[in-house]
Amino acid sequence: MRRFAIIGHRALSSGKIPLNDLAGGAGRMDVLIRALMASLMTSHGFRRDSEVILHLWGGPGPKRRLKIIGNEVKGIHAEERSVAGQISKVLREPTPPIGNWVKRSSGIYDSGGSIEETIREWSDSTIIALDANAERLWINNAEIPTKSKPLSYETTDELSSKIEGIDIGFILSDDQPLELNFSNNIVKRSIGEKWLQGHMAIAICHFLIDEGVELNL
Repeated sequence: MRRFAIIGHRALSSGKIPLNDLAGGAGRMDVLIRALMASLMTSHGFRRDSEVILHLWGGPGPKRRLKIIGNEVKGIHAEERSVAGQISKVLREPTPPIGNWVKRSSGIYDSGGSIEETIREWSDSTIIALDANAERLWINNAEIPTKSKPLSYETTDELSSKIEGIDIGFILSDDQPLELNFSNNIVKRSIGEKWLQGHMAIAICHFLIDEGVELNL
């Protein structure tokens, strides 16, 4: 499973999202939406081995988390206003208690809490905090395989489906620095010396996992 936690320091956590001002009045919700689309969407569908948690810290009210699961979600299209409309529906509801995930629609869940709760919920995952100043995410002299060998993928049969491969989570912030208490299951890794926009960084992480590049975990 590929997991992405996106921190929105100013993103609205309740109320009505101004669809014509996602960058300003919505607290840079545009950044989070682009990251969500990069996390879950391919050219013609959804990544079924991927999920994203948007962390909305901008108020009013308590911090909020929205979890969108790729193999469940419906009704989201690859257009920022469409995604913002789905988020806006959730923000009209009261924020649930911390740790209590409430299903709002197919594949979209709502909970209170901060990044610490997400880290606890990802206790079985390898957790990577992306940082341009850290060691590279891939091993030294890693090669891109001549044939794709995904490190995470979905398998299906007539009765069920399941996610195979690594269980890895990535933490990304918006344009503001993120203060994290690093523990044994969180490491800093870089995808290059340039500080990229979040959706671009996510696309690179997907590429490495899709192709089966050996990771430095």
